[in-house]
Amino acid sequence: MSLEPAALPGLRRRITGALFLSQSLFSSATIAAFTLTPIIVSELAGSERAAGLPSTLVLLSRAAFAYPLGWLMDRWGRRAGLSLSFLLGVVGSLVSVVAIIQGSFWGFLGGALLFGMLRGGAEQSRFVAAEVESPERESRAIGLVVFAGTIGSIGGPLLVPWSANQAVALGMPATAGPFAISGLLLASALALLFALLRPDPLRIGHLVRPAEPRASEAEAAPPVRSLGELWSEPPVRLAIIAMTVGQAVMTLLMVITPVHMDHHDHGQETISLVIMAHTLGMFGLSSVTGRLVERFGQQAIILIGAGILSLSAVLAPISPAWVPLAVALFLLGLGWNLCFIAGSSLLSSRLARHERGRGQGSGETMVAVGASAGSLGSGLLFEAGGMLMLAGVGLALSVALAVLTIGQLRRAPARAEAG
Repeated sequence: MSLEPAALPGLRRRITGALFLSQSLFSSATIAAFTLTPIIVSELAGSERAAGLPSTLVLLSRAAFAYPLGWLMDRWGRRAGLSLSFLLGVVGSLVSVVAIIQGSFWGFLGGALLFGMLRGGAEQSRFVAAEVESPERESRAIGLVVFAGTIGSIGGPLLVPWSANQAVALGMPATAGPFAISGLLLASALALLFALLRPDPLRIGHLVRPAEPRASEAEAAPPVRSLGELWSEPPVRLAIIAMTVGQAVMTLLMVITPVHMDHHDHGQETISLVIMAHTLGMFGLSSVTGRLVERFGQQAIILIGAGILSLSAVLAPISPAWVPLAVALFLLGLGWNLCFIAGSSLLSSRLARHERGRGQGSGETMVAVGASAGSLGSGLLFEAGGMLMLAGVGLALSVALAVLTIGQLRRAPARAEAG
C-alpha cells in the first residue's frame, strides 16, 4: 500500500477509527466480564476470601506481559502485537466460559491470566494512535482513544443481564453469559485491527518522523538505548511516574469507596451513582484533555492533574454523604485522566521510533504495578485507619508528584539555555 504523504490523512482516519472502535469493544468486554467475577470465583472456590484473586492475577499478568509485547511490537509491528493481545483475550473468554460450565476454579484463574495479557497489549493502543499522527497532534489522538472507555463504562454493565439471560436460554449457567459476549466483542475488535491497521502504524511512523540523523551512511540504524538509559532522561522518568502515581492514587481510593459507602448504609443505586461520576471523570473529558496538553504542554497538565488528585484526597474523607463523595470521585477520575494522557504524550514524544514499543511497554508495566499496589494496599490501609488514612497516603503521593513536576518545569528553561 502506498505511503505517499498525500495518503496520510485518509490512513490516519482509518487507523484511528479502528483503534477507537476496538478500544470501545475492549472496554465493554472487560467491564461486562469482570462485573460478576468476584461472585463467580467465590462460588467456585467455596470461600469469599478468593474474591480478589482474579483481579490480582489480571494486574500481575498485565504488568508481566506489557514490556515483552512492546519489545515484539518494535520487531513485528503494531498490528501484529495488538492482534496477539486481543487473540489472547478471546481465548481467555472461552477458557472462562468452559471453567464456569465445568465448575473449575483453576480454569477460571487461567482465564484471568489471559485477560491480563489482553490488557497489557490493548492499553497500548493509545500509543499506536499517537504514532500515526503528527507530533503536535499526538496528545489529541491519545485523548480520543482513552475517551473510548466511556462507551465501555456504559455498555459493559448493560450487557451483563442480557447476556446472562441468553446463556440461560442456551442451557448454560447465567454467569457464563458475560464472558461469552466478551469473547464475541473481543473477536470483533481483533477482526477490526487485523483488517484495518494496514499499512502497519510502525511504517506510517517512519514517514511521519524521518529517521534520526546518523554519523555516517554506513550506519544501518541509530543506537538502541537500554531501559536504564531511557529512564535516566528526566522527562521520560516524569512521564512514567505521573502515569504510575495517578493510577495508584486512583485505584487506592476508588476500590474502597463502595465498602466505605456500605459501612454508612448507602444502597447499591447510590453507590452506582458515585462510581458513575468517577467513570465520567476518568473518560468523559479525554478529548478536551488532549487539546489542553497541546495548548499548555504536557508537564503543566501533569501538574494540574496532581493538584486535582490532591484535592480529591482532601475531599474524600470529609463526609460520608453521597454528593461530596461523588464530587471527590469525579475529581479523582479527572486527575487520573490528566496525568494519564499528559504522561502518555510526554513518554511518546521523548522516545525514538525504534524504541517506542519497549519504552511504552515498560511504562505500561509500571502503570500495572501502580494499579496492583493501589488495589492490594487499599484494604489494608482502610482496615488500619479508615478513609482518612487512605486519603492521607493518596495526598502524599499526589503532592510528591506535584513537587517533582514543579522541579522539572523550573529546570527546563535552564536546560534550554545551556543547550
